[in-house]
Amino acid sequence: MSFIKVYIHFVWSTKNREPFLATKEFREKVWNHILENAREKGIFMDFVNGYEDHCHCLVSLGLDQSIQKVMQLIKGESSFWINKQEEFKPILKEKKFEWQDEYFAVSVSESIVDKVRNYIKNQEVHHSKKSFQEEYDEFIDKCGFQKLKN
Repeated sequence: MSFIKVYIHFVWSTKNREPFLATKEFREKVWNHILENAREKGIFMDFVNGYEDHCHCLVSLGLDQSIQKVMQLIKGESSFWINKQEEFKPILKEKKFEWQDEYFAVSVSESIVDKVRNYIKNQEVHHSKKSFQEEYDEFIDKCGFQKLKN
């Protein structure tokens, strides 16, 4: 039997960073659905949260899971689910909900899992002080990624 614990912090935005996730109630329903869907698909999602135009997840990859496959399962299914919910139609205003194709995925050391979990948990407070663009720029710089055009 293999024992694996590889934490990944995922971040992705709505298509064109549209603030579709503007209400706390809407976000909570989406996060709960993402969490439940991940469980059904055998993805260990430690924590999920975000703000108006983006989502953060802390995931521990399983033995046969890849970053690409996990993102495909989470993002693809959740956008499909959001679009078929009648209660969300007034929020979407005749537009189709989509996630941006791109995403961030960075490894998280076991020693800072609690810190990352708390960071994800406190997105509401965090974004009262800083925009997603500022967070994006910091993430790019901190992780040494090359900046993509928005």
